[in-house]
Amino acid sequence: MVASEYLRPKDFEEAYNLMIESKKNYLVAGGAWLKLSVKSAEKLISLDGLDLDKIQVNTDYIEIGSMVTLRTVEINNDIKNLYGGILSNAIHKIMGINIRNLATLGGSVMGKFAFSDIFPALLVLNTKLVFYKQGEICLEDFLANPKMAKDILTKIIIKKEPGEGFFKKVAITPLDFSVLNIAVSKNKEGFKISVGSTPYIAKLATNAMSYINNLSKITETEILKCSEMVVEELKFSKNNRGSKEYRVEIAKVYVKRGLKKVIANES
Repeated sequence: MVASEYLRPKDFEEAYNLMIESKKNYLVAGGAWLKLSVKSAEKLISLDGLDLDKIQVNTDYIEIGSMVTLRTVEINNDIKNLYGGILSNAIHKIMGINIRNLATLGGSVMGKFAFSDIFPALLVLNTKLVFYKQGEICLEDFLANPKMAKDILTKIIIKKEPGEGFFKKVAITPLDFSVLNIAVSKNKEGFKISVGSTPYIAKLATNAMSYINNLSKITETEILKCSEMVVEELKFSKNNRGSKEYRVEIAKVYVKRGLKKVIANES
């Protein structure tokens, strides 16, 4: 990738104004994924000096600055204790530790990569994004909006609450991008199910979730039906990592396993 200038703004307003002055100006977080989406740039705008590299934990929420590295998120004890460590487990599957020491959570979110392992996990948690100009946006709305105005992601907020979680990454090799990734969670409000790398970006299976959350009793039959509803509801296709048929079959398998695991862990 070729860039004409590399800048380090002093504050958010300077960074924002630099970003919006040209379509060829880009923000830089860790920079690990930048070459996947940007061929050339007029200005690269670093967020290094804006104090976004901290994790703050209070009674109700975990607030993760957008410049916190994936490795820092992965090993944080509060995050490891959240829903059985679902987010830590998802991040642990991303490339090697050298990449996780460089890539940031904010950069990984803003890349909106369909193969991302963090999106299924974040979607089944109670996750919101905070932007400099637009304020707070739920993750699901952010992922569903391909034409969101340019903005600076300042932090990711995850609600602290008891719950169980399951995450599975299916890949050809441990360091490869996902063929498919699946996340399931359960708390007092019910189940959440998300599937990503289908090869489309992760989504919640809302119809399947509504079905299983309205059952008075969950048996093997209902779990099987729920897994079938997931693959009927979400969009699957083929790419160079896997066929549509393969993705559909493994999605059903791991949704069933995920549901059974969170039910067993809760009881």
